[in-house]
Amino acid sequence: MKFYRIWALIERDMRKFFRSPALMTASMIFPLVQLIILGYAFGGKIRGATVAFVDQDHSVESRKLEEMFNGIAAGPKTFRMIHYSSQTRAVDDLRAGFIDAVVEVPPDFSRRYFDRDRPRIALVEDNTDQFVASSIGERLQQMVNAMNAPAVSARLDQSVQLNVVEIYPYVNYIKYLLAGSIAMSIFIVAMIGGGITFIDDKSRGLHEGYLLTPIRRSELVFGLIGAGTLKGLMAGLILTIVGGLIAGIPHIWNPVRLGYLCLVVLVASLGMISFMFLVMVRVDDPLVPRAIFGVLNTLLFFPSGAVYPVEAFPKWLRWFSVFDPFTYTVDALHNLTIKSTGFEGIYKDVLILLGFSAAMIAGSVMLFKRQL
Repeated sequence: MKFYRIWALIERDMRKFFRSPALMTASMIFPLVQLIILGYAFGGKIRGATVAFVDQDHSVESRKLEEMFNGIAAGPKTFRMIHYSSQTRAVDDLRAGFIDAVVEVPPDFSRRYFDRDRPRIALVEDNTDQFVASSIGERLQQMVNAMNAPAVSARLDQSVQLNVVEIYPYVNYIKYLLAGSIAMSIFIVAMIGGGITFIDDKSRGLHEGYLLTPIRRSELVFGLIGAGTLKGLMAGLILTIVGGLIAGIPHIWNPVRLGYLCLVVLVASLGMISFMFLVMVRVDDPLVPRAIFGVLNTLLFFPSGAVYPVEAFPKWLRWFSVFDPFTYTVDALHNLTIKSTGFEGIYKDVLILLGFSAAMIAGSVMLFKRQL
């Protein structure tokens, strides 16, 4: 196997890629748009929810609750309060979707509060939206805990307390999604460069023309996969830098960190390109890669932990994610972009992606021999 032959194939494929600015733009712009839209559309804190306040007690204690409501509306802005005189009307508006929850203070609230007779506050919520409902419930629980706190604390507090220490700053969802968007950019290049372009060239007889020269079949496979890997590396690095600046990843220009990011993007590109090459090596119909693009996107992207943690998946989907190259790409990129770890945080993912690539390339060479 001659390296200069492989390099000639890579050079030819890269020249073709650079002559298609629309192809380059599509492989980089779409994941960047996805990062911006999904990053700011998901994972944010709930603000501006509407809560109806029905005060049937009209006491000092119910006014304290009202003041707490006003404090939340002025501070975290989780919800704003609207006064209702009738619980029935408030519940009707909740069912109609005009408000998000109803808080009712019963007529005997203050009496039971001072008698320590288990006073209650009713929360009626629209549980079709779990995110809004859980945010409102969490804020109300904080208010209840504040009211339950004793006016004078004991001299020796023997209650158990939990001190939470966060080792990383608050992570916006756009930072969490960045790793998945980088993997998606590489996948789009793999789908176009390793799938659609490969099938189009083969249907035009270009591969048969290569094989009339001294180029071997294995050299042809390595050349095409090498060219696709360089395309994926370019797209992935551009999205890493641009997306990192948009998401606010700190120290993105650190040379060591940037080197580790290059390594992860390189092995991820190799793995995805070789995977697409293996999938398409026996395909002749140019419509096939276009038809299965959406299916592969769903099967590989969402189970990888790019959008939601793998630990929340059912058991069968966790097993599926084990064989997904996206999983190890996303995990390594998360460690580098969010946790700022070093090589110890990525070496396992890199080794798995290299092993996956070797298996895909070996299978591609075997099937390519049988095809031509």
